[in-house]
Amino acid sequence: MINLLIIILILLGLCISLYFFFTSKKYHRETDEKEDPQRYTIPSLIEYVKDSINEITRTNLYELGLNEVEFKKQTNKRAELKKALKVCMHGSLEDKQFIKAFIYDILLAYIPDEKINSVIPFNNPYLLSTKEKFAILLHMLKKEHGYKALSYLIDTFELDKLKKSEDGEESYYVSKEEINDIYDRTGVIPSREDKLEIITQAVYERYKGLGVIDEIRDMNIDGVSAGVSGVTSDFTEFPRFQDKLIKSTRYQKNYESVWIFYKGKSIKFEFLGFETESELKRVCQIIYRYNRGGQLSESTGYRVNEMKDGSRILVVRPPFSESWAFFVRKFYIKNVNLNMLIRDENAHLPINLIKYIVKGGMITSITGQQGSGKTTMLMAMIEHIYATLTLRIQEMAFELNLRKLYPGRNILSFRETETISGQMGLDIQKKTDGSVNILGEVATDPVAAWMIQMSQVASLFTLFTHHAKTTRDLVYSLRNSLLKCEMFSNEKIAEQQVVSVLDFDIHLARDYEGKRYIERITEIVEIPDLPLPQNYIDKKDLKEKSASFMDTTAEYYKKMTDRRIFECRNIIEFKDGKYIAVNPVTPQRANKMKSAMTKKDAQEFELFVAKYLCFPKEVSI
Repeated sequence: MINLLIIILILLGLCISLYFFFTSKKYHRETDEKEDPQRYTIPSLIEYVKDSINEITRTNLYELGLNEVEFKKQTNKRAELKKALKVCMHGSLEDKQFIKAFIYDILLAYIPDEKINSVIPFNNPYLLSTKEKFAILLHMLKKEHGYKALSYLIDTFELDKLKKSEDGEESYYVSKEEINDIYDRTGVIPSREDKLEIITQAVYERYKGLGVIDEIRDMNIDGVSAGVSGVTSDFTEFPRFQDKLIKSTRYQKNYESVWIFYKGKSIKFEFLGFETESELKRVCQIIYRYNRGGQLSESTGYRVNEMKDGSRILVVRPPFSESWAFFVRKFYIKNVNLNMLIRDENAHLPINLIKYIVKGGMITSITGQQGSGKTTMLMAMIEHIYATLTLRIQEMAFELNLRKLYPGRNILSFRETETISGQMGLDIQKKTDGSVNILGEVATDPVAAWMIQMSQVASLFTLFTHHAKTTRDLVYSLRNSLLKCEMFSNEKIAEQQVVSVLDFDIHLARDYEGKRYIERITEIVEIPDLPLPQNYIDKKDLKEKSASFMDTTAEYYKKMTDRRIFECRNIIEFKDGKYIAVNPVTPQRANKMKSAMTKKDAQEFELFVAKYLCFPKEVSI
């Protein structure tokens, strides 16, 4: 009996030991690894994080038996998590960091130390993809340089230089070879914490973030876009492209294209792209939705909105565009001023003239091509508007964010909506005691017509941007807008109205290498209308009277057809890398400017004109 009892106890102990072994985490982890070798991969981690967060947000707190304090704590934590999950992809850096910290804690408890290199092969550079190397470089640089990390990487290694591609074309791009070489040269060694943060970012950007451009979008660059190059899925359906397809062993798909806009240059990241078209589509469908961005559908093939940090976002989709694509335009420069923007030789000439143009209350346009810096220049000019004046801004999407730059000023911005057009917004502005009206962009005929009308009766002066190439094109474009809106039927009268409103045109330019500068500052001078000759009245002889009357008639038709109504006088031009004064401001315009300034500013303006803008003889251009 004793022996039997001992045998039973031994068997019982063995069974208990086996039970605890088979139910242990170590056994399950080893078993799971054998059964599922893909457990520690980014897709698997995304599913695990998704399930973990869903469990947290959907658990019935009443079943947990929590006391009142703990129940409120868990309720608030859940509400904060749900709110952050909804807006973290819309440019809210605080909510993004909150979600990433949450994911980091989940992965920290889930991934064992010995398996962290199974997710991303940090310990073997030969197994790292170029995209992973770039992510590691950006993370390590961000620790030291913050949101200037990408700028530092581009400037330090001269990634924005013009290069010749395999096709023999010169363009701006960053190749895989360049990133691989930089990674090898820098020899970055991420710590375990760094590795886990990089994995967290990789999980976040595909779970709730903006895919491969998630971290790039936050950097201090001018913009980022995707889906704007490469071939679409129907490429092989067109027989005329078969030769091109056969010659190219590897052609880039439209969803594999990522471009950034940096210092006036469009730079292609050849090593970066979305893995599938569905991933690009997912990002397009969520990136514009901040503050109820509207519905993107086949009938409404585009959406323009702003993100929480003030970035402008445009999303397009088929059938309006040939493929899904988005454009993020950033205006990250804070406390921007004219001295920061204008740096070439004799920069004091345009800086001071622009300052006095604004202080003098001149109706001014800022013209130039896309990417030339019109919006940024407009932001810098606001600094010199007298703080006593109230500002009213009309934009298509909130871009200027002037209240963030000048929180103490009386500023209110309006934008177009689906039910409120630009001209309706400008009409409302006339009832808001605004002294200065600012138009983010005069892009449509109704807005142009309302701008002319508003400048005549509704405000002290107006600042606006336009895409005209020359000052004459600006005048003619605004004139044509008045005619299209049927405010006038006579070209000369419409042109006269435009010329009587406009004072100055500041034209910005961007050269082939991306350098931005002020090409010219032009004064728009109205040529006075001389009265028609009345000599025929004094003629006694009928024949002489008829001849004189015919001269008057000929002069009338000449004035209505060929007479110049205005001239464009370039005050300052950019030539040979420096700014030069080529014409003085007309005395009438200078007096008008001084009358709007304070006594001190008027005296300083007189000294500036006397020193730099006085010429022996005025020359019209």
